[in-house]
Amino acid sequence: MTDTNWMNADPERPDAPSVDLRTDRPHPARVYDYLLGGKDNFAADRAAAEQGLKANGNSRIPPRENRAFLSRVVRHLTEEAGIRQFLDIGTGIPTAPNVHQVAQAIAPESRIVYVDNDPIVLAHARALLTGTPEGRTEYLAADLRDVDQILDSPQLRRTLDLDQPVGLLLIAIMHFVPDSDDPYALANRLLDALPSGSYLALSHLTGDFAPEAWEAVAAIYRRTGVTMQVRPKPQIERFFDGLDLVEPGVRVLPDWRPDLGPTRTGERPSDVAVSVYGGVARKG
Repeated sequence: MTDTNWMNADPERPDAPSVDLRTDRPHPARVYDYLLGGKDNFAADRAAAEQGLKANGNSRIPPRENRAFLSRVVRHLTEEAGIRQFLDIGTGIPTAPNVHQVAQAIAPESRIVYVDNDPIVLAHARALLTGTPEGRTEYLAADLRDVDQILDSPQLRRTLDLDQPVGLLLIAIMHFVPDSDDPYALANRLLDALPSGSYLALSHLTGDFAPEAWEAVAAIYRRTGVTMQVRPKPQIERFFDGLDLVEPGVRVLPDWRPDLGPTRTGERPSDVAVSVYGGVARKG
């Protein structure tokens, strides 16, 4: 990736306005991409990731486990819960398999709206819009904290039917929302707009197993202008208050329905290495 501050948001429309990629500071989506071995990142992202790896040598493992968890969640919701609509907030840079690839392989009519606030994700959004003819995929450039913009957007309204159940995916995003922004209220507002029978799937970093290491990582991010707030399990479980948890409840990621994923090669990473809880719950 060339270190330039500007990029045309749509390479097939040269007249489209350019977007400021803010390459002078790291962005979670691009740091995540680097940790997954991707190339859509910049010097500031790589520097923050490498500092994080020095503070916690396991930092590459949570992104990998989050991607595997996301695939298992979408498979469960599509195959077993019958969900045909997904709202994926904080989707990140396209990394196969994406939500539409998993869902539409099972139910080609599935519809997905992706949401992210990083301009480089917008620049690559075309990769998220290559779904089946029977289904639909859409991309919205918006911040999780602007719930009204998300819910009122034409992209969402023309893609999802909010009178029918929706799978709300908040994967590896809420630990970037500080308490001062009331992450629980944000999640509740999104859920309030969805009908009964909808689901929340969420994963979240925790310091339960390696508090000093993850506090060191969070401090590095804060110094670069990115808030990271790891939370203990009771605070993560609070996101599911009032919902019906799907078995096996809120677990360290490799222990959530491993039967739904491909057979793991190698040993299961330790809880210390993963340090992410995940769960799925139904809105009654």
